[in-house]
Amino acid sequence: MARSVIVTGGFGILGAAVAAAFAKAGDKVARIDYAAAAKDPLAGAVDIGGVDLTDEAATRAALDRVAAEHGGIDVLVNVAGGFTWETLEDGSLASWARMQAMNLTTAATITQLALPRLKQSSAGRIVNIGAGAAIKAGMGMGAYAASKSGVHRLTEALAEELAGTGVTVNAVLPSIIDTPTNRADMPDADFSSWVQPQAIADVISFLASDAARAVTGALIPVTRGG
Repeated sequence: MARSVIVTGGFGILGAAVAAAFAKAGDKVARIDYAAAAKDPLAGAVDIGGVDLTDEAATRAALDRVAAEHGGIDVLVNVAGGFTWETLEDGSLASWARMQAMNLTTAATITQLALPRLKQSSAGRIVNIGAGAAIKAGMGMGAYAASKSGVHRLTEALAEELAGTGVTVNAVLPSIIDTPTNRADMPDADFSSWVQPQAIADVISFLASDAARAVTGALIPVTRGG
């Protein structure tokens, strides 16, 4: 039976790969994004653009639309987020609030609002995108790593909160993802060691599968090129 899957940040490089993987498996996919429209269409997907996931009303409206069109919500993949590199001395304090909002508050907001429907699923799944950089933050990574560390703690706490239900909560922790933006920002790097979006999508697909029904509260590093 086809599941109802939501991918936030679904218009971006990683989100699009994740959404495509679920669609290929025969699931009903909805992509929700802050951007107004997707650059590339995904056949059969429900695309909802222009959504600020820190806005409860806007997020609830998007969830209601998905539930109405797809008959509920079974899987939520929280890809939406952002990145900044700046030192504390030379950077902006506003970046700390912005990273918190983009990476943690977005995930917390949509997850809380989706929980009633996820708990109605026979096998609800929540998969968050953490970061390897949040395990040990390097210079300039403070604001980003702090927000992603929050995603890790959200994952662990929510997994315990939902222990008596059919919903699992896990996170994948990628190293550097091979995207055009990252290549442009780090032109002298060894791209061959970077993680491919499809490799991350494969891990997420596993965590959302019945085979991973006993896995919850896990923070899974994804660090090989793939």
